[in-house]
Amino acid sequence: MTTSPADAAPLVVLASKSAARAAMLSGAGVVFGIDSADVDEAGARDFLGGENADIASATITLAGLKATTVAARHPGALVIGADQILACDGRWFDKPADRAPGRSHLLALRGREHRLFSGVCLVCDGATLWTCADQAVLTMRSFSDEFLDAYLADAGEGILGCVGAYQLEGLGAQLFSAVEGDYFTVLGLPLLPLLEALRGHGVIVQ
Repeated sequence: MTTSPADAAPLVVLASKSAARAAMLSGAGVVFGIDSADVDEAGARDFLGGENADIASATITLAGLKATTVAARHPGALVIGADQILACDGRWFDKPADRAPGRSHLLALRGREHRLFSGVCLVCDGATLWTCADQAVLTMRSFSDEFLDAYLADAGEGILGCVGAYQLEGLGAQLFSAVEGDYFTVLGLPLLPLLEALRGHGVIVQ
Protein backbone atom coordinates (compact mmCIF):
# COMPACT_ATOMS: atom_id res chain seq x y z
CA MET A 1 0.00 0.00 0.00
CA THR A 2 1.24 3.45 -0.91
CA THR A 3 0.74 6.11 1.74
CA SER A 4 1.45 9.80 2.04
CA PRO A 5 4.06 11.09 4.51
CA ALA A 6 2.90 11.08 8.11
CA ASP A 7 3.59 14.80 8.54
CA ALA A 8 1.76 15.81 5.36
CA ALA A 9 -1.69 14.93 4.04
CA PRO A 10 -3.89 12.37 5.80
CA LEU A 11 -3.86 8.79 4.56
CA VAL A 12 -6.30 8.22 1.72
CA VAL A 13 -7.70 4.77 0.97
CA LEU A 14 -9.72 3.75 -2.06
CA ALA A 15 -12.33 1.16 -1.06
CA SER A 16 -12.48 -0.37 -4.52
CA LYS A 17 -10.63 -2.89 -6.66
CA SER A 18 -11.60 -1.00 -9.83
CA ALA A 19 -8.54 -0.45 -11.99
CA ALA A 20 -10.29 2.46 -13.74
CA ARG A 21 -10.94 4.33 -10.48
CA ALA A 22 -7.39 3.75 -9.29
CA ALA A 23 -6.02 4.99 -12.62
CA MET A 24 -8.12 8.17 -12.46
CA LEU A 25 -6.93 9.02 -8.94
CA SER A 26 -3.33 8.18 -9.71
CA GLY A 27 -3.39 10.16 -12.93
CA ALA A 28 -4.71 13.17 -11.01
CA GLY A 29 -1.76 12.98 -8.63
CA VAL A 30 -3.56 11.66 -5.56
CA VAL A 31 -1.46 9.48 -3.25
CA PHE A 32 -3.57 6.65 -1.88
CA GLY A 33 -3.76 3.04 -0.82
CA ILE A 34 -6.25 0.40 -1.91
CA ASP A 35 -8.36 -1.83 0.33
CA SER A 36 -11.34 -3.47 -1.33
CA ALA A 37 -14.50 -3.60 0.76
CA ASP A 38 -15.68 -7.01 -0.52
CA VAL A 39 -19.30 -6.37 0.49
CA ASP A 40 -22.36 -8.05 -1.05
CA GLU A 41 -22.89 -5.39 -3.71
CA ALA A 42 -25.44 -7.41 -5.67
CA GLY A 43 -27.53 -8.16 -2.59
CA ALA A 44 -27.51 -4.56 -1.41
CA ARG A 45 -28.34 -3.32 -4.91
CA ASP A 46 -31.23 -5.78 -5.22
CA PHE A 47 -32.62 -4.63 -1.87
CA LEU A 48 -32.41 -0.96 -2.84
CA GLY A 49 -33.98 -1.65 -6.20
CA GLY A 50 -36.79 -3.56 -4.52
CA GLU A 51 -37.40 -0.61 -2.25
CA ASN A 52 -37.80 1.65 -5.34
CA ALA A 53 -34.90 3.81 -4.20
CA ASP A 54 -33.81 6.81 -6.20
CA ILE A 55 -30.91 5.55 -8.31
CA ALA A 56 -28.54 8.42 -7.52
CA SER A 57 -29.24 7.97 -3.81
CA ALA A 58 -28.71 4.23 -4.17
CA THR A 59 -25.20 4.76 -5.58
CA ILE A 60 -24.32 6.94 -2.59
CA THR A 61 -25.75 4.36 -0.17
CA LEU A 62 -23.68 1.60 -1.76
CA ALA A 63 -20.57 3.79 -1.91
CA GLY A 64 -21.05 4.58 1.77
CA LEU A 65 -21.41 0.90 2.66
CA LYS A 66 -18.06 0.15 1.04
CA ALA A 67 -16.29 3.15 2.55
CA THR A 68 -17.62 2.54 6.06
CA THR A 69 -16.59 -1.11 5.92
CA VAL A 70 -13.02 -0.19 4.92
CA ALA A 71 -12.79 2.80 7.28
CA ALA A 72 -13.19 0.46 10.24
CA ARG A 73 -9.82 -1.04 9.28
CA HIS A 74 -8.06 2.32 8.82
CA PRO A 75 -8.57 4.65 11.81
CA GLY A 76 -8.03 8.30 10.91
CA ALA A 77 -7.90 7.67 7.16
CA LEU A 78 -10.04 9.34 4.53
CA VAL A 79 -11.72 6.43 2.76
CA ILE A 80 -13.19 6.85 -0.73
CA GLY A 81 -16.17 4.66 -1.54
CA ALA A 82 -17.71 4.57 -5.02
CA ASP A 83 -20.47 2.76 -6.83
CA GLN A 84 -22.08 2.78 -10.24
CA ILE A 85 -25.51 1.69 -11.47
CA LEU A 86 -26.58 1.30 -15.09
CA ALA A 87 -30.31 1.77 -15.67
CA CYS A 88 -32.32 1.22 -18.85
CA ASP A 89 -36.11 1.35 -18.94
CA GLY A 90 -36.41 0.61 -15.24
CA ARG A 91 -33.96 -2.29 -15.21
CA TRP A 92 -30.74 -2.13 -13.18
CA PHE A 93 -27.81 -3.95 -14.76
CA ASP A 94 -25.19 -5.75 -12.67
CA LYS A 95 -21.66 -6.67 -13.69
CA PRO A 96 -21.87 -9.79 -15.88
CA ALA A 97 -20.53 -12.95 -14.28
CA ASP A 98 -19.16 -14.29 -17.57
CA ARG A 99 -19.29 -13.75 -21.32
CA ALA A 100 -22.84 -15.11 -21.83
CA PRO A 101 -24.62 -12.58 -19.58
CA GLY A 102 -22.27 -9.89 -20.90
CA ARG A 103 -23.54 -10.62 -24.40
CA SER A 104 -27.13 -10.55 -23.15
CA HIS A 105 -26.58 -7.16 -21.51
CA LEU A 106 -25.20 -5.68 -24.71
CA LEU A 107 -28.06 -7.09 -26.76
CA ALA A 108 -30.52 -5.52 -24.32
CA LEU A 109 -28.78 -2.13 -24.59
CA ARG A 110 -28.18 -2.22 -28.36
CA GLY A 111 -29.84 0.65 -30.22
CA ARG A 112 -31.12 2.18 -26.99
CA GLU A 113 -30.35 4.96 -24.55
CA HIS A 114 -29.29 4.17 -20.99
CA ARG A 115 -28.07 6.07 -17.95
CA LEU A 116 -24.98 5.55 -15.82
CA PHE A 117 -25.18 6.82 -12.26
CA SER A 118 -21.92 7.16 -10.30
CA GLY A 119 -21.82 7.90 -6.58
CA VAL A 120 -18.84 8.65 -4.34
CA CYS A 121 -18.38 9.43 -0.67
CA LEU A 122 -15.65 10.21 1.85
CA VAL A 123 -15.76 8.47 5.22
CA CYS A 124 -13.46 8.86 8.22
CA ASP A 125 -13.80 6.88 11.45
CA GLY A 126 -17.39 5.93 10.64
CA ALA A 127 -18.52 9.48 9.83
CA THR A 128 -19.60 10.40 6.31
CA LEU A 129 -17.82 13.66 5.47
CA TRP A 130 -18.98 14.24 1.89
CA THR A 131 -21.05 12.64 -0.88
CA CYS A 132 -21.69 13.28 -4.55
CA ALA A 133 -23.68 11.61 -7.33
CA ASP A 134 -23.66 12.29 -11.06
CA GLN A 135 -25.14 10.70 -14.16
CA ALA A 136 -24.35 10.36 -17.85
CA VAL A 137 -26.60 9.40 -20.74
CA LEU A 138 -25.23 7.01 -23.35
CA THR A 139 -26.75 5.87 -26.63
CA MET A 140 -25.61 2.50 -27.93
CA ARG A 141 -25.64 2.14 -31.72
CA SER A 142 -27.38 -0.69 -33.58
CA PHE A 143 -24.30 -2.82 -34.24
CA SER A 144 -24.44 -6.21 -35.94
CA ASP A 145 -24.27 -9.58 -34.21
CA GLU A 146 -20.96 -10.16 -36.02
CA PHE A 147 -19.53 -6.97 -34.53
CA LEU A 148 -20.77 -7.96 -31.07
CA ASP A 149 -19.08 -11.36 -31.22
CA ALA A 150 -15.83 -9.80 -32.44
CA TYR A 151 -16.01 -7.15 -29.71
CA LEU A 152 -16.51 -9.74 -26.96
CA ALA A 153 -13.58 -11.80 -28.26
CA ASP A 154 -11.25 -8.80 -28.51
CA ALA A 155 -12.28 -7.01 -25.29
CA GLY A 156 -11.46 -10.02 -23.13
CA GLU A 157 -12.19 -10.67 -19.47
CA GLY A 158 -11.74 -7.03 -18.41
CA ILE A 159 -15.29 -6.08 -19.40
CA LEU A 160 -16.74 -8.61 -16.94
CA GLY A 161 -15.89 -6.23 -14.10
CA CYS A 162 -17.91 -3.41 -15.67
CA VAL A 163 -21.64 -2.75 -15.62
CA GLY A 164 -22.94 -2.98 -19.15
CA ALA A 165 -19.96 -5.12 -20.21
CA TYR A 166 -18.05 -2.25 -21.75
CA GLN A 167 -15.17 0.14 -21.05
CA LEU A 168 -15.61 3.47 -22.80
CA GLU A 169 -11.87 4.13 -22.54
CA GLY A 170 -11.17 1.08 -24.70
CA LEU A 171 -12.88 -0.91 -27.45
CA GLY A 172 -16.21 -0.10 -25.81
CA ALA A 173 -16.12 3.32 -27.47
CA GLN A 174 -17.07 1.57 -30.72
CA LEU A 175 -20.40 0.52 -29.22
CA PHE A 176 -21.76 4.06 -28.97
CA SER A 177 -23.26 6.73 -31.19
CA ALA A 178 -23.53 9.41 -28.48
CA VAL A 179 -22.40 10.12 -24.91
CA GLU A 180 -23.76 13.01 -22.84
CA GLY A 181 -22.16 13.78 -19.51
CA ASP A 182 -18.87 13.76 -17.69
CA TYR A 183 -16.27 11.29 -18.98
CA PHE A 184 -15.02 10.46 -15.48
CA THR A 185 -18.58 9.70 -14.35
CA VAL A 186 -18.88 7.17 -17.17
CA LEU A 187 -15.66 5.52 -15.97
CA GLY A 188 -17.14 5.19 -12.48
CA LEU A 189 -15.98 8.18 -10.43
CA PRO A 190 -17.12 11.85 -10.39
CA LEU A 191 -13.47 12.84 -10.25
CA LEU A 192 -13.56 16.64 -10.36
CA PRO A 193 -15.97 17.07 -7.40
CA LEU A 194 -13.95 14.45 -5.50
CA LEU A 195 -10.70 16.33 -6.08
CA GLU A 196 -12.33 19.49 -4.74
CA ALA A 197 -13.44 17.60 -1.63
CA LEU A 198 -9.93 16.19 -1.13
CA ARG A 199 -8.49 19.70 -1.40
CA GLY A 200 -10.87 20.75 1.35
CA HIS A 201 -9.47 18.01 3.59
CA GLY A 202 -5.85 18.88 2.95
CA VAL A 203 -5.05 15.94 0.71
CA ILE A 204 -4.21 18.16 -2.28
CA VAL A 205 -2.64 21.60 -2.15
CA GLN A 206 -5.23 24.35 -2.63
